[in-house]
Amino acid sequence: MSNFLFSINVTFPIFLVMVIGYFLRRIGMLNDNFVTVANKFNFKVTLPFLLFRDLSTVDIVSIFDWKYVLFCAVATSAGFWGSWAAAKLTLKDHSMRGAFTQAAFRSSAAVMGLAFIQNIYGQSTMGSLMIIGAVPLYNIYSVIVLTFEGDHPEGERDTGKIREAGINILKNPIIIAIVLGMIVALLGNPLPELVNSTVNNVAQMATPLALIGLGAGFEGRKALKKIRPTLGASFIKLIAQAAIFLPIAAALGFTGEKMVALAVMLAGPATPSCYIMAKNMHNDGVLTASIVVATTLLSSVTLTAWIFILRTVGWL
Repeated sequence: MSNFLFSINVTFPIFLVMVIGYFLRRIGMLNDNFVTVANKFNFKVTLPFLLFRDLSTVDIVSIFDWKYVLFCAVATSAGFWGSWAAAKLTLKDHSMRGAFTQAAFRSSAAVMGLAFIQNIYGQSTMGSLMIIGAVPLYNIYSVIVLTFEGDHPEGERDTGKIREAGINILKNPIIIAIVLGMIVALLGNPLPELVNSTVNNVAQMATPLALIGLGAGFEGRKALKKIRPTLGASFIKLIAQAAIFLPIAAALGFTGEKMVALAVMLAGPATPSCYIMAKNMHNDGVLTASIVVATTLLSSVTLTAWIFILRTVGWL
């Protein structure tokens, strides 16, 4: 029961902030321009600051485990390619394929992963390793699929996509922030407290502003028309990946804090940054928002079930 209540307390406040954004849009306090500006601001400023903060404060050298980081990277890669294959087989609309793929494999690992581990173990060292193994690939793979499957003007879809994807990866502010954060962490974070405090203040805006923008931009009637891909992506995100990779992780000897981090990476809800990237790269924002809302709501049950199963079989 305590695990269930904890999961509810983690996921439902996130969902309710989306509801506030939706309500403010409905009463006219927020409009299309706010959603557009907020999404760009999040994508280019607050989310990069959040990831830079989370990585720059980690003592990478003392906690690094190549085997664990590599497993996170392999599982993330398999989830991405499997989700993209499923999208290719089931969806005709290119922009829906990109939205489906990104939201089906990409978790809210940095926020929810650290919260879960800290609640159970009081610290989050392995969560930082999971972020190193998964989050850079989340963003690189997302740029690739959103570039190739985006709703581009006629005649531009099949020309120069590899080059365009490479440029988008190098220009992506989130990826730049991850690289800079790891460099600062390897240097022992020599930044003065004034800088760290400023970064932290900006980073704290990322999640609530992203959720308000997501709720304000959510179009309920259109989302209902896309319920089948929403449920398909939710199944992959919340159940399928964890069912495949958690037993493999146990066979490799990962337990305790490492297993909790993997559970959130594999079965956590889709991150709100999926919606921000999809909107900024000409993909289906309606489908993305629908998947983020659905996985956030359903994860309060599925993540609790995964934690219960892991404890029951002795992997935690």
